[in-house]
Amino acid sequence: MSAETAASVFPQLEALLPHVQKPIQYVGGELNSTVKPWESCDVRWALMYPDAYEVGLPNQGVMILYEVLNEQEGVLAERTYSVWPDLEALMREHHVPQFTVDSHRPVGAFDVFGLSFSTELGYTNMLTALDLAGIPLESKDRGLDDPIVLAGGHAAFNPEPIADFIDAAIIGDGEQAVLDMTKIIRDWKAEGRPGGREEVLFRLAKTGSVYIPAFYDVEYLPDGRIARVVPNKSGVPWRVSKHTVMDLDEWPYPKQPLVPLAETVHERMSVEIFRGCTRGCRFCQAGMITRPVRERSITGIGDMVEKGLKATGFEEVGLLSLSSADHSEIGDIAKGLADRYEEDKIGLSLPSTRVDAFNVDLANELTRNGRRSGLTFAPEGGSERMRKVINKMVSEEDLIRTVSTAYGNGWRQVKLYFMCGLPTETDEDVLQIADMATRVIAEGRKVSGQNDIRCTVSIGGFVPKPHTPFQWAPQLSAEETDARLEKLRDKIRGDKKYGRSIGFRYHDGKPGIVEGLLSRGDRRIGAVIRAVYEDGGRFDGWREHFSYDRWMACADKTLPAFGVDVDWYTTREKTYEEVLPWDHLDSGLDKDWLWEDWQDALDETEVEDCRWTPCFDCGVCPQMDTAIQIGPTGKKLLPLTVKNAGPAPAASGHSH
Repeated sequence: MSAETAASVFPQLEALLPHVQKPIQYVGGELNSTVKPWESCDVRWALMYPDAYEVGLPNQGVMILYEVLNEQEGVLAERTYSVWPDLEALMREHHVPQFTVDSHRPVGAFDVFGLSFSTELGYTNMLTALDLAGIPLESKDRGLDDPIVLAGGHAAFNPEPIADFIDAAIIGDGEQAVLDMTKIIRDWKAEGRPGGREEVLFRLAKTGSVYIPAFYDVEYLPDGRIARVVPNKSGVPWRVSKHTVMDLDEWPYPKQPLVPLAETVHERMSVEIFRGCTRGCRFCQAGMITRPVRERSITGIGDMVEKGLKATGFEEVGLLSLSSADHSEIGDIAKGLADRYEEDKIGLSLPSTRVDAFNVDLANELTRNGRRSGLTFAPEGGSERMRKVINKMVSEEDLIRTVSTAYGNGWRQVKLYFMCGLPTETDEDVLQIADMATRVIAEGRKVSGQNDIRCTVSIGGFVPKPHTPFQWAPQLSAEETDARLEKLRDKIRGDKKYGRSIGFRYHDGKPGIVEGLLSRGDRRIGAVIRAVYEDGGRFDGWREHFSYDRWMACADKTLPAFGVDVDWYTTREKTYEEVLPWDHLDSGLDKDWLWEDWQDALDETEVEDCRWTPCFDCGVCPQMDTAIQIGPTGKKLLPLTVKNAGPAPAASGHSH
């Protein structure tokens, strides 16, 4: 947190770049990136997506916060990403610290080091970055001049496994939260940093909306379960609440999306068309923790697309949300955008479509200007019974009808996503995936009169997540998951008539167990993470870097001291009485409502989407003082700006 140490390390770094793979990812200077003079700012943020540049750069969360902060007078935000092991070794050898890509300043010189975790598998990368930055790994060892290490993103809804390594966590939407934090830090610095590090953390904690793990003690029962979590300082709240941004039209970010220099995983401009989801799929943490639904208006979306395309030159627009086809005006949005950009050949894409929200008109609008790639649907459960358990209300008839329409309209490739290891699942449930795939191919051949059609079945292992009805569920062991998937593979391969047309992709059960340990773990798991990091664990989200054996060996070494083991966290079913590690973090969902929904799952009872039906009292709206915000606004994207026809009329009006 001191100005003197903020010189660029680029001269030292530059000498190392010829010796590493893809040096371009460390250079910075992307279109729309921001560099502000260090001295003109009094609060400075380093933002990190703890993965490689190609995965981290397109991340919407970081991009939005980067822009929100840089728009403020006297505030600067720069970005940093994980460095690959080849550069890490050279940086250690030549004493080059973790740096930002914008100005190559040392991360340790900033006031806040904010990390966005969309998955728990980035925890070891956080420790690498802290160590390279010269910041003590554990918060208790940090001094006045070390940055405040802050976690955000979906994994921060249970930050307990990394509680020893972070100073603070923000749960929920970050846009307003980072501005509130900035003000508190600015005032504390202006007063001469009274009371040191402890004081600024206390001021953040007192707001009730920033979680400071050090101000809470965890007490355990003799059998290893948590007895209670208590504040250890007066004035610290018992529970910390999530942030919810209402009225997305007031937050039209990113306005100037970053355009990467090196190739990244998504070469497109993305616009978030709504936030939240109330479909109520019981496995889906994102849907549960981002409630309520908040739609961006059709005119707001149109403005963002227009400005974003001007600012970037991209040729594809992704319409992002958890279930994009559920936007109340999705048809008008797709048609309006396809009309507007017909001449420019701008392609549109929806990340995934629900089977029951798909229609050919929509699909045709989406592919009108772009290329016609495959369609992706996610039935998630292989059998009708499983889909009731997980509340994914899609019947096999729905799916066949949808797919048949797609094949009949010229699509050749359909991809289906499923999960293996869901609560109450049997081998039979999973084997029904093969039956569904063969029906899809048979139907496709029939309606298209062609034999060259394909169906790809993609399967992920189910990992129970905090703040969902499945937070109490036992996880299927890696061995059982693998055995179940092998039976399915054999059934598909053994099908002489259709097997050739069915692609089969699956993840083995091992990464899921590690993810399960990290997602439902408590503070004792910090010892495992640290041991894995010290043993060389990096980039756990990448198949070629992930080592299950290393995680298990480190767990076997550290957990017995606490009287627990990996199975205790993963494959053991939790009871109603048990205090869960994240119970003091309030996502707005009522714990009893979640428990009842878990019981409904075991009884195979479905629940409707509360967007269109009466409220089920999940607790979010009253508790968080929020409400569902949806259209229709009745507006169209038209009048279209006819090219070179003078200025367009100003858009007016406000959604709600």
